[in-house]
Amino acid sequence: MTMRKLILSVFLFLPFAMRAQDLPVGFTPRELDQLQSGNFQLHSGTRGITTPPVGSHVRAMAEWEEIQALTIAWTSYPDILKQIVAAAVNETKVIILTDDVTGTQNYLTSANTGGPAISMDNVILIDALYNSIWMRDYAANPVYKAGVDSLVLVDWIYNRPSRPDDDASPQYIADQLNLDLYSITQAPTDLVNTGGNWMSDGAGTAFASKLILDENNDSNPYGVTPKSESDIDAIAHDFLGIDRYIKMETLPYDGIHHIDMHMKLIDEETLLVGQYPDGVADGPQINANIEYVLANYQSLFGTPYKVIRIPMPDAVNGTWPSDNPPASYRTYTNAVFVNKTVILPTYRTEFDTTALRIWREALPGFNIVGIDCDNSGNNIIAQSGAIHCITHSVGVEDPMLIVHQPLSDTDNTIQPYIVAASIQHRSGIQSASLFWKTSINDPYQEVALTALGNDQFQGAIPPQPVGTVIYYYIEGQSVSGKIQVRPMSAPAGYWHFKILGVPANIEESTVRLGKVFPNPASSITCIETSFSLNSECSIALFDVSGREVRSIYNGSVAAGDRKFFIDVAGLESGIYVIRVSAPGASAHQPLVVR
Repeated sequence: MTMRKLILSVFLFLPFAMRAQDLPVGFTPRELDQLQSGNFQLHSGTRGITTPPVGSHVRAMAEWEEIQALTIAWTSYPDILKQIVAAAVNETKVIILTDDVTGTQNYLTSANTGGPAISMDNVILIDALYNSIWMRDYAANPVYKAGVDSLVLVDWIYNRPSRPDDDASPQYIADQLNLDLYSITQAPTDLVNTGGNWMSDGAGTAFASKLILDENNDSNPYGVTPKSESDIDAIAHDFLGIDRYIKMETLPYDGIHHIDMHMKLIDEETLLVGQYPDGVADGPQINANIEYVLANYQSLFGTPYKVIRIPMPDAVNGTWPSDNPPASYRTYTNAVFVNKTVILPTYRTEFDTTALRIWREALPGFNIVGIDCDNSGNNIIAQSGAIHCITHSVGVEDPMLIVHQPLSDTDNTIQPYIVAASIQHRSGIQSASLFWKTSINDPYQEVALTALGNDQFQGAIPPQPVGTVIYYYIEGQSVSGKIQVRPMSAPAGYWHFKILGVPANIEESTVRLGKVFPNPASSITCIETSFSLNSECSIALFDVSGREVRSIYNGSVAAGDRKFFIDVAGLESGIYVIRVSAPGASAHQPLVVR
């Protein structure tokens, strides 16, 4: 008998509640006892590289970026796993950790198990040791050196006792794809964390609940080096390229405190957030957390985050997670991006219909796939997890990163609509284009984007009459020949905005930002504003990372029109944002400096 089979035979005689297919995403009673007694079992031995990646800077990938593989662990809920594989193989490779390669392949290729037979052409089975299905929490995170260069994986300490094989399993993926594995597992950078409590915008910002603080503080039960919040932030910066780590209060009725159970970052400025009825369950704390984020943080573009709300369903009997006994924590945000497809959990038709509509409206052109996670025999949500919890992804090795703030509705019918983007590839960008149209059924018109230097590109859509809806997307081609689009679902998918013919600000707004000219600019630039009331205001220039570059004006203004000026000579070429803020209102426009 091989050593691996011996280990497996011992494992099979563990208490039934601890067998891999039965482990919940949360702690088992035995694991809680182990934590209380200080008997946390780390995987023996050192794994990976324990010093930070070396490069000009490292960048944790956002989930909506292009991936080369989706990863899962084959244990319980095989029908759900098979449906995930069926949806994903059309977009990317699927890497499956399994302790029964033949049995897993037979299940996937049979028409009599869990759905139609699946071709194995895009499936990789790895004979592996692991403990549970919850791949999101213990898998390593894709990180790029120098922003868009060498891909590596970065792993941390999984916070579940008695799951050392889960904790060590990222090495299988790294070996399969020939990637370096970096591990935040050795003192003083020994960090306990889970992937369900981690979201990155791909540009240096990450979100989490304060679980990350609790599990690494001076009273942590894991035996890791006690860390302050600044210590944790420093580790996230060095290993994952995080400059801003936003942490929210944990929720009273979510036992695992993973943010993927109630929110999803779907692009650089949009948060999809679960919504309970007023005053129900975790609704008040979720609302407070989002208000905290909106009041204290700006998106990458220096503008407020956009928030889309999506229902959190109750149980069939009308109970909620706050009831006794508690209902399962049903959520539609626990979804995974797989290139042009999004896979999400579903529950009951009366809620599913609304949730699917919200996802499709938020991401036009994407293939939105729902998988029942609340069905008899496949009730994975009863284990406090769903689709995002049991999947992870590995980015492509040669990404093209396209970052653009979609244009908002406007009343401008005179000036062109400037489309600005940052486009990067390790070989450089050969060309970039803007494609736009004013009817869903029309062909796109192509406009070449002008390179401004520092990976910045700019083009314009001609002015259109009131009532027009403009649909558009961006395409880049690298020097090496790679072609990428954003949104990734283009040309079927797109961004869009409408020509309103009235001020785009809401009725109670007191400020309007008019023409900014010249644009592009190289010296003195005029900023036209209009205030409906006497008020205080601030005007500032921000870069695309949201950093304030220059204050233009702070003080009182009288009602009416007023012009302000800024001299941009000396600023680096690129795309900036001018923001005018007054009590209860704000407006912004891009400014291209050349």
